[in-house]
Parts: sequence; structure tokens; C-alpha cells
Amino acid sequence: MTVQPINVTATLLEEIIYFSLTDVINICLVNTLSGKPFISALELRLLNNSIYKIESKSLYVLGRYDLGNSTNRMVRYKNDVYDRLWDTLTPADCIALNTTANIEVQSINNTLKTPVEVLRTAAQVRSPLRSLGNSFPGVYIAAESEYYACFHFAEILPISQGKGKHRREFTINFNGANYGHITLQYLNPLTMCYGPRKSRDSGFVEFSINQTGRSDLPPILNAFELFYVMPPLGSPTDPADVDAMMAIPQIYTIDKDDNWQRDPCLPRDITWTGLNCSYDSNSPRIISLDLCASRLTGKISSSFFNLTAIRYLDLSGNELTGTVPEFLAQLPNLTVLNLSGNKLTGTVPQSLVQKANNRLLQLSLEGNPSLCQTDSCQKKKRSVLLPIVTSFATVLVLLFLSTIFFFWRMKRQATSQSKKEGLVISTNRSFSYSEIVSITNNFETIIGEGGFGKVYFGTLKDNVQVAVKLLSQNSRQGYKEFQSEAQLLMIVHHRNLVSLIGHCDDRHNKALIYEYMANGNLREHLTETSGSTLNWNERLHIAADAAQGLEYLHNGCKPPIIHRDLKTSNILLNEKLRAKISDFGLSRAFANESGSHITTRPAGTLGYLDPQAQSSGNFNKKSDIYSFGIILLELITGQPAIRRDVNGEIIRIQEWVTPIIENGDVRSILLLDLRGWIEEGQDPSIHLK
Repeated sequence: MTVQPINVTATLLEEIIYFSLTDVINICLVNTLSGKPFISALELRLLNNSIYKIESKSLYVLGRYDLGNSTNRMVRYKNDVYDRLWDTLTPADCIALNTTANIEVQSINNTLKTPVEVLRTAAQVRSPLRSLGNSFPGVYIAAESEYYACFHFAEILPISQGKGKHRREFTINFNGANYGHITLQYLNPLTMCYGPRKSRDSGFVEFSINQTGRSDLPPILNAFELFYVMPPLGSPTDPADVDAMMAIPQIYTIDKDDNWQRDPCLPRDITWTGLNCSYDSNSPRIISLDLCASRLTGKISSSFFNLTAIRYLDLSGNELTGTVPEFLAQLPNLTVLNLSGNKLTGTVPQSLVQKANNRLLQLSLEGNPSLCQTDSCQKKKRSVLLPIVTSFATVLVLLFLSTIFFFWRMKRQATSQSKKEGLVISTNRSFSYSEIVSITNNFETIIGEGGFGKVYFGTLKDNVQVAVKLLSQNSRQGYKEFQSEAQLLMIVHHRNLVSLIGHCDDRHNKALIYEYMANGNLREHLTETSGSTLNWNERLHIAADAAQGLEYLHNGCKPPIIHRDLKTSNILLNEKLRAKISDFGLSRAFANESGSHITTRPAGTLGYLDPQAQSSGNFNKKSDIYSFGIILLELITGQPAIRRDVNGEIIRIQEWVTPIIENGDVRSILLLDLRGWIEEGQDPSIHLK
């Protein structure tokens, strides 16, 4: 149901009769991209199950009208025991009738407990043989929608039925269906409800009350209610799952958004953050829960045991303590359990280990230093010296073998990509995933994002600021670029290339740790909304720094390396605005020092790609130089590499500046803020080839 306020002064009342199947009613306001949703007040009224009998469906109130009421005062509680709101209405072709007589509101025919104040007034057609009717267009009315109506009658004129007496008899037509013949008893209420009925082809909801041929009195109507029958939202989430999910935020301090406050699985398109549901059964079931890096502390709660349909549970990267509970092995559908990067202790239950060994469960326990996966841990406590000596000897052997392997790899200069899943890094410091969580303060601050995943701000124990690039587990192409960057940065070192400080190579979590560049990337300083204006000298230094870094890749590395994705967002600036080239995920090395090009699929960013390399698939040093030329044009013009004109046509920066430069008017392409920095007679020379 969509709600749109009319203006800031109008009061908008919306009413729904909801048939609850559980003890909890969840109400959700959804942003439909027309402004932030809000609500000023919410009132709940308990209705009797015997009224408005639309099983398992909800009714949206289109209108509730008290006819013939000349006071224009709305009727509600205390006159209406259910506090329904009755608006006043008298159709133009009707006269208003009223009485002060007592009406038998306790009659069995008054099933909806219509208030006596409503039944004491009525509308009667002015002319005999005329119908009393109405039609209601509205924003919710459509040809295929269903509607429900209730009509309330009470004869308030002292007429007598029978031979020689007056007779009031009528039928009701609701959306094309006829009901009745209906006669009324004096001061005795009668309520008739009809539907659900689909609207007519016109899209209107229509009804009429028609005098029969045997009646000499026109029809009357005391009140009526009109409802839109709302499509069912589906059954609420399984109660046991809901109870478990409601308990988790109370046990832990969950750092999630505000949508953790309603039915976890409904509506389908906005389930709780970190949660997936299955809708195959009568009630939705929770099958996946990701609480990675959610700042969970304390023991693993038994509430997780109530999620009996769960298949994937990720509690990694938190501060969970205590032992791994046995009940996790008893979850019948669990196939993935990630407990890595916590502070768990004791021995892993053998039932969990056995399920993992039988490949019934993918179990991740890395980053729990005090957690033992076998019963032998208890035996080790009784014998200390032998394990220490054995471990020390093992470390020496591994260190010796690692050293030999490192020098062998450096001499070998292998050109083929490793087929293993692990990152091939030997020269940098290794971090565990739990250390990554600590360095980034539970992934608090995102400073970038790419095809590989997100980049987070972090601080090492010695207060050195770093950038942590975390590989997304959903990114396959991102992993290839991630691994390529790790291998390349292992062998290149230059003051104008971003330095790799360390890496994380856990089984399911991989990250690269770089030096932090406090002033972000160059693109951020060139946009109109950045609020930052680089002067001419700063731009020259940035260009020179980037050129030196590129020159090192092309001529200082053996074999040479081409970057393949040079652009302003890949040039990072430190606190002194000195530039360093970053993002080597697409970079490739020549097969040997004398190589002239690399044949590969087109890669890079639109607007920076060398057209010749893009068409041929042959990338060489000139491909990078072309991209660098585009960056220089962005530096001096302040324009992006590619943009759209007022007609939506794409304009490339070189297409814009070429005719201007050919006419010799170099100064006119300069960013206006730069013209004052360049002295007369010092116009830059620009040559485009």
C-alpha cells in the first residue's frame, strides 16, 4: 500500500483491518524513492473475530460513511465500541432522515455492532423508483482488484408492512452482482456484507440500492463501509526462527541498520541485513545468517540452536569467547560454519570435527589461538617440554625451507600464474584475519571499493596508518586481479608506487595491507564538488610523480611491466600531495626484457583506453602513455576523461581539446583557476599525437 501526504498541513488517516496469525504484528514503512517514510502516530484496536469475515486477508478502508447526519460531526469511540471513524455523507439526490427513538443495537442482525448514533440517521432517495447508489474511483482501484462492502440499515420511519400499507423493499447491486430482496423491521438494525468482488472494467467500485416492483417506498441507507481486499503478503516467518532472531540483538550488541525490528523475512525484497530466507514451506525459514565482523562478544548463544533450517552461519571476525557448543553439530541443515577470527577456547566437539571430515560441513576455525581441534590438547597440558622442543625444531625447519624457497622463486622469475588458491607473497608481513579485524576496528571505515571488494582504513599497533583491501568471497574476477596485484607488488619497489606492507592469506579471507594515502585519489581533487583546488605547481608535481612511477614500471623493472589501468582514481596522494600509482590488478609483465607488446583481452577504463590497443588486443608501453596523456589533460582542464553534453551525447576529453589546440588557443582549455598561476609567456606546450 502506497501512502503519499497531500501537503504539510493536511492530516492523513489510513486504516487497515488486519487478521493476525501470530502474537506479534510487524509494521514496516518502506521508502519508495519519493522521500523518507515517516509516521506521526500509530493506534491499534482489537476487533472481534466474528466481524468482517475475510479469512486470512486484510482490508484497507476506502471509506466508512454515516448517511443523513446533518451535524457533520464524525462518530467514533465512545459511541463506537471499536473506535471506528464514521464520516458524514448525504448524497445530492437524497433527503436526510433521523430519529431519536431507541434502536435495538443488541439485535443479532447487528453483527458489526454499528453505533446507534449512526443507525438513527439515513439517506432516502427523493423520487420514487430511483436508485440510491454511488461509485468510488481511487488510487488503489484497478480492474483486477477485489473489494468488500458492508451496508447498514435500520427502518427509522414508523411505516407498516402488509396489504394496504406502505412497503419498502429493495435489492443491492455490488460491482455487477445482485443481492436481496431486502425488507426492514422498524427500529431493528440489519447489516449485509458482500464480497470479495472484483471492480468493473471501468476501474470503479460501484454499488446501487434499487427499489423493487412491489415496493411503494424508495430505498434508504443508514451507513456503508467500503474496503479494498489487500493481496496476502504471505505467512509470517516461522515463530521459532523469529524468537531466535529477536533474542540475538538482546544478547549481543548488533551493529546493523534499523531493519532488524520486524519480521526477518518479510517483505521479501527487504529482509534483515545479513540474512537470507527460504520461501518453499508455508512459513518462511531462515537459511543463512552472516554476522561477520558484527562486534559480537561473550559466548555463542543457544538461540542459534533454534534456527533449525539454517544452512550457512558466519560468526567470524568477532570477539566471541568460551567453548564451541555441541549444539552446533545438531543443526540438521547446517553445511557452512565460520567461527574464524574469534577468541574461542577449549576443544572443538568431535561431532563437529566428524561432520567436517565427512564433508557434511565446511568448518572454519582459523584465528582462534587457544582453540584445539583434537582431544590431544588435554594431553599436551601434561607434557610441556617435548611439544616446545618439537615445535621449535619444526619452526626452524620450516623457516629454513621457506628461505630456500624464497631465493629459488626470486631467481626463477616464474612467468606462469600460480594455480593454487593461496596468495604468493613471501616478502611481506603476514597477518591473521583476527588481526585484520582489529586493525580496521571491525571494518569501521570504508575508504574505497572495486571489483575485488572493499578497502578499509586501519591502524597497526605501532600507530602506522594503513589501507586494507579485503577480497570479497563473491568476486571471481576480483580474485584474479587480487592475486596478480599481490604477485607484482612483491617484486616492485619505488617511491612513486604504493607500498605493500603485508597480507592475510587465511583459508576463506584474503587481504592486502598498503601504506595509507591521506589525501585519497587524484580524481577526488579534480571533481567540481570536491571543494579542493590544486594549484599549478601541485599539479606539475603530481604529474611528475606519476610519470616517474610509470617510467620505473616500463624501464626500471626487468622484464618491463605495463599497468593497463592508469586513471586519476588510481593515482593516490599522501599528506604532502605527493603522488603514487596504485591498483595493479590488471598489470602484466612482458615475457622477457626485449618484448614489445602483450596480447590479452581488452582491459582498463572507458575514456583512458588506447583505441589502437583496444581494437588489436596488443598492449605495450604506449598504451600506458596514452592513458597518462588523458590524465594530463584532466589536470590542466579540470574536465573528466569522458562526459555527456546537454543532449546526452558522449564527449571524450581529447575530442574536445584537439580542435582548440590545433587553432593555437591553448590557454582557453586551462581550468579558470589555473590561469592566474601561469605567468604571461609561460603557456604550456601541448602536442597531441
